[in-house]
Amino acid sequence: MKPIKDHVKEHLDILFVGFNPSVRSGETGHHFANPNNRFWKILFEAGLTSRKFTAVEDNQLLELGYGLTNIVARPTKTADEITKEEYQKGRLLLKKKIERYRPKIVCFVGKGVYQEYSGRKQIPWGSQPASVIPGTLDFVAPSSSGLVRMKMEEIVSIYKQLLPLVSSLEKEESRTQ
Repeated sequence: MKPIKDHVKEHLDILFVGFNPSVRSGETGHHFANPNNRFWKILFEAGLTSRKFTAVEDNQLLELGYGLTNIVARPTKTADEITKEEYQKGRLLLKKKIERYRPKIVCFVGKGVYQEYSGRKQIPWGSQPASVIPGTLDFVAPSSSGLVRMKMEEIVSIYKQLLPLVSSLEKEESRTQ
C-alpha cells in the first residue's frame, strides 16, 4: 500500500501530525479515512472548521490554514506495527518538514506521536513548555482514534485551545513586524 500524500504548505496556522495512515486511509488516499476515527468530528465540534469535513475533502483544510502529515508514512492496521527504524526515519523527516514549512503550531494527534517525535516521556495535554523546532509551538492533543477511552467532550475541550493560540500568535506576530 502506498503512503498517502501530505497536505502542507508554508506558514500554516496548524499542522496536524498523526502516527501513520490507517489501512483505510491507504486504500482511499485520504487522511483519517477510517470510519471509526473521529478527527473530522473533533475539528468541527472544537470550532476549527465551520462544518464537518469528510476524509475525501482533506486537501481543503489547506484553504483554512491547516495541514496534514504523519510521523510514519506506511499505512498499518495499528500503530503497534510501526518499527523503531520507521519512527527514527519519520522523526528526522518530520523535523525537516517543520523547518521547511514553518507552521505556527504543530498539533500532535496523540501523546504517543509526540513522545516518538520529541523523545520526551512526561507530556501534558496542550501547549508544550519547549518546542523541538524553535519558532513553532508544539501542541499535544488526544488521538482521534475510536479506540481512545477519553470522553468526546474532554477531547474536544483540548482541541478548542488551538484557535485562541493561533489568534495570540498572530497578534504577537503583528506586534513584532
